[in-house]
Amino acid sequence: QVQLVESGGGLVQPGGSLRLSCAASGSIYRVNVMGWYRQAPGKERELVATKTTGGRTNYADSVKDRFTISRDNVKNTVYLQMNSLRPEDTAVYYCNAVVVLAAYPHYERAFWGQGTQVTVSS
Repeated sequence: QVQLVESGGGLVQPGGSLRLSCAASGSIYRVNVMGWYRQAPGKERELVATKTTGGRTNYADSVKDRFTISRDNVKNTVYLQMNSLRPEDTAVYYCNAVVVLAAYPHYERAFWGQGTQVTVSS
């Protein structure tokens, strides 16, 4: 069992900033990847940013110069600093973690948070 608890969403004006946080807990042997995805109404879910334990990052082209993903590997927590926000960034943001469970050390599984709403509007 793995729980991903997200926080930091809310309403912000265009050009503003938000910082999302997500902490993973449970019987985790190792967290290999943590990241963020988002889904706007009527659109498919898309990758925002991911980061491996070793520090490798992956960003969507639309956010690469504006968002920064970071991780605290000791706390199993991932952050997303979002700057220069635009109305098109409005979506539900979902935390994702690819983990190795303590009970199944030879398998890797992905888990999802409940989502946090980010609304960019004046």
